[in-house]
Amino acid sequence: MSHIPPLLQGQGSNKFDFILYFHYCRNMETKEAVIALAALAQETRLSVFRLLVQAGPEGMSVGSIGEKLGVAPATLSFHLKELSHAGLVTSRQESRFIYYMADFEQMAALMTFLTQNCCKGMPQECLAVMETALEGCCAPPQAKRKPERSKS
Repeated sequence: MSHIPPLLQGQGSNKFDFILYFHYCRNMETKEAVIALAALAQETRLSVFRLLVQAGPEGMSVGSIGEKLGVAPATLSFHLKELSHAGLVTSRQESRFIYYMADFEQMAALMTFLTQNCCKGMPQECLAVMETALEGCCAPPQAKRKPERSKS
């Protein structure tokens, strides 16, 4: 099972935990970043990846992904293969179903690669922006409120 850094779990209190985690454990190389960005530079693949990020660590079955996005099975299979080769998704088989999940560690490595030299070498400046953006990552869905009717 893939380890999800505390920042991606919405827990880390030390802003440097995120940077240190990838400095010591998983620094992405330029070639890997290019492959990942190329995989995401296609509308269907980007939609699939965003859907899997929304689904969280449990992922989604191939059939559910196809239904949700309205993508034909053969087309979806091609795009999932491309995302998998780029290291952005992983899969598991349960019975006769295949589930795909976003690889949050790889996603975080890509984000770190893109921002590692930002803000004139002061990563804490843009780290606050990244923490805010990732704050709701994998958070449980909020209860929907019914709209109030106006009394006229």
